[in-house]
Amino acid sequence: QLRLAESGGGLVQPGGSLRLSCTASVFTLDWDVIGWFRQAPGKEREAVSCINPSGEVFNYVDSVQGRFTVSRDNAKNTAYLQMRSLKPEDTGVYYCAARRDVLGCSASRAVFGSWGRGTQVTVSS
Repeated sequence: QLRLAESGGGLVQPGGSLRLSCTASVFTLDWDVIGWFRQAPGKEREAVSCINPSGEVFNYVDSVQGRFTVSRDNAKNTAYLQMRSLKPEDTGVYYCAARRDVLGCSASRAVFGSWGRGTQVTVSS
């Protein structure tokens, strides 16, 4: 089974930036859809962004439009979530997930079979 590991989280002041990485092991990511999800304290996990193997991107949260950018580097077996102009409401645990399906990106957690353990992002002054 594909193993995923997130990194790059931390404490950042409002307006700051972070780049999260999602690195795969055991298998390559070339043919996988990669989704980024987040879970704020006391809330359900929600889809943030998703990238297909072709590089096509979908964003699911209006508030991150223009601030978050998802990308992938198949040669490095890694996907990224670049986050800029961070706000306190972006605080939460961020997860990457993968699915190998011709149907492509989805905002549904249920269709992603492989998950990382998450990385904490805290936006606070």
